[in-house]
Amino acid sequence: MGLAAAFFYLFAGVLIASAFMVIAARNPVHSVLWLILAFFNAAGLFLLLGAEFLAMILVVVYVGAVAVLFLFVVMMLDIDFAELRQGFLEYVPIGAVIGAIFLVELLLVVTTWIFSPEAAAQAQVPIPGDMSNVAAIGQVLYTKYILFFQLSGMVLLVAMIGAIVLTLRHKAGVKRQDISVQVARNPATAIEVRKVESGKGI
Repeated sequence: MGLAAAFFYLFAGVLIASAFMVIAARNPVHSVLWLILAFFNAAGLFLLLGAEFLAMILVVVYVGAVAVLFLFVVMMLDIDFAELRQGFLEYVPIGAVIGAIFLVELLLVVTTWIFSPEAAAQAQVPIPGDMSNVAAIGQVLYTKYILFFQLSGMVLLVAMIGAIVLTLRHKAGVKRQDISVQVARNPATAIEVRKVESGKGI
């Protein structure tokens, strides 16, 4: 067994074990930590496939943003998980049906899978040999699919603005800055001159 195969079995085994622990851990903080470990091992599998861009995206976006954000939310919010687990048995039949469907699909894939030697010989490499994976993705993304890339960015921007608007709450009695009122001020409204007699205060 070569070094690449050994790393594949290492990453795949840890990935499966950590994915199982995500759903088996009782503490949600531990579940998130197991999820981060699963992301790192999935990134290792992408590196073995030569997809370093996907590996970095998985680490930077999912580990650095999604998983850590969820971890902070779980740690900061005082959630009563015992209350959330109430009524869990009501959804067991639905979960069992969905799990059985996935199991049947996996069995069909494993039992009907056939390796074709001709398919490996006819496989084409879309990336030139003198170009890295990241450079090839960037060339395709910013030339052929630039419109779809910009549209996806606009969709994410609208979603972010919508989330801010929905969660923004104005508190009564809080003084806020009004730039138009500040710019429209003149000396007559900005200052007040009072004549104070000698020996007396205001």
